[in-house]
Amino acid sequence: MSEHTMRAVTVGEFGGPEVLTVGRVARPVPLPTEVLVRVHAAGINPVDWKTRAGQGMAGLQTLPLILGWDVSGVVEEVGFGVTTLAPGDEVYAMPWFPRPAGGYAEYVTAPSRQFARKPASIGHAEAAALPLAVLTAWQALVDTAGIRAGQRVLVHAAAGGVGHLAVQIARHLGAEVVATAQEPRHAWLKELGADRTVDYTRQRFEDEAGEVDVVIDLMGGTDATDVRSVAVTRPGGLIVSVPGGVSPALAEAAGAAGVRTSPVLVEPDGAALTTIAGLVDAGAVRVEVERVFALEDVAEAHRRGETNRTRGKLVLDLAP
Repeated sequence: MSEHTMRAVTVGEFGGPEVLTVGRVARPVPLPTEVLVRVHAAGINPVDWKTRAGQGMAGLQTLPLILGWDVSGVVEEVGFGVTTLAPGDEVYAMPWFPRPAGGYAEYVTAPSRQFARKPASIGHAEAAALPLAVLTAWQALVDTAGIRAGQRVLVHAAAGGVGHLAVQIARHLGAEVVATAQEPRHAWLKELGADRTVDYTRQRFEDEAGEVDVVIDLMGGTDATDVRSVAVTRPGGLIVSVPGGVSPALAEAAGAAGVRTSPVLVEPDGAALTTIAGLVDAGAVRVEVERVFALEDVAEAHRRGETNRTRGKLVLDLAP
């Protein structure tokens, strides 16, 4: 095969998983300040299948499109001016988001400072599962909420990709953590640091959570979770709405109760990923990978993700 092409998953039209096509495309070339990374694994996130279906970040994309924002791999080439990385470095990143990054491919290019050295204690599959989810949790808890020791944090959808990492980060910061998830996930979430778990299919979290300082809402308007969360948030507390931002209904209910709200849309942050890599290597944070799929099985991976019943993350294997 030509060194100027690479394997990749392309989307020629928005639609179901069947529009995902594995083929060969032109290999990218790094510009000054960029690095070329040989991708060993690519993480799969809800924004991927939503975008594939014409939702999510579809409005910011141009077809044909290579999906994927989570990557882990090895630097193969550096552009002029790059001083922080060198060929052979193992790195991980969430480059370019929400612009297209082309993560479902054998190579990606992006600014060097959007990458960080991969945690040394884990493999590429685990590292590829981290960036988008862990940066979402980090930017919600650390940068937006400013979590302090002794606060109480409620994490909705705690067994998912962002949720299980948010539980661990909040616990690391010294918060008491209440986590909502179906009962079979409760023992695992307590291992990760949840102090209290609530089965949202059998219990009303309003009756079980008690008063909290911060809500990390990963469900949005589903079952009116966002608006219902106002009832358990102390006056002056904060509800961070991750999917879709702050709805008008939430803004109205929160304003009447003296509760603050904030949206979060994750941004690339190589410096934060460096800090997080240290937490992973210290054993303070670990990522759960439910399954690793071959690149050719990408449609099956999307179908699995769309069930919304994944424990942790799904990953594509692109190892040489």
